[in-house]
Amino acid sequence: MNTASQEEFIHKIKIALGKPLAESQRNVDFFKSDMSDETRGILERIKNRTPEERKKLLATLIEAAGPINLKVISCEDINSVTAAIADLVRDKDPEWGAKKSVVAWQHPLIENLNLPEALSPQDVTVFFTDVKETESGNLRQHVIDSYIGITAADFCMADSATMVMRTRPGQARSVSLVPSIHVAVIELNQIIADLKELYALLKWDPQESKEGLTNCMTFISGPSKTADIEATMVHGAHGPRQVHVYVITS
Repeated sequence: MNTASQEEFIHKIKIALGKPLAESQRNVDFFKSDMSDETRGILERIKNRTPEERKKLLATLIEAAGPINLKVISCEDINSVTAAIADLVRDKDPEWGAKKSVVAWQHPLIENLNLPEALSPQDVTVFFTDVKETESGNLRQHVIDSYIGITAADFCMADSATMVMRTRPGQARSVSLVPSIHVAVIELNQIIADLKELYALLKWDPQESKEGLTNCMTFISGPSKTADIEATMVHGAHGPRQVHVYVITS
């Protein structure tokens, strides 16, 4: 749709809503090029957020996650996350087959978990979604074969318990969608309050705006659910049946 078509479309909507003709003909800038005072205040709030305020956001996140069956686990450091994931792998069995394998993003935070070493006593293979795997065509089969997918996230919105994940080379979206269990690892400073803060960061924060939205940005609020069949609630109707978020608080 070109600009002329957009203006005509909006013009018709305004007339249908009973707007005066003069008002319907007025051009409105929906994408302002100047930062508003409200947005500037939001960015300052995020920048100056204290450790105590971040922990309050974590508490809000945990509270919001409960009703949507999203498990948020607070961990003191990265070693605690590694131990927790090893316990999860030990306690959970694949839905199909007996062989356990895990697929993980090629991401600094995930690589620092040292999962191959941590899971070797359990004889569990860890596949990383590096660029070579993607180019060779092996990635798809590794994702299908794995019952746990491990990713990072860009942000997590506390008020709705929603993870925000941008797709990049070596960080395939399928890792969070195909395996039966999705595990995400984030740091405390990645928790933000709400959509307003997310939009302000993506558009106006110098570091975030450099990268932009990438070719895909996914919002994940726990496992999917449906009660279409006999009004019985089922989690994981599409995608993972379980979603765990480990938050490094130190």
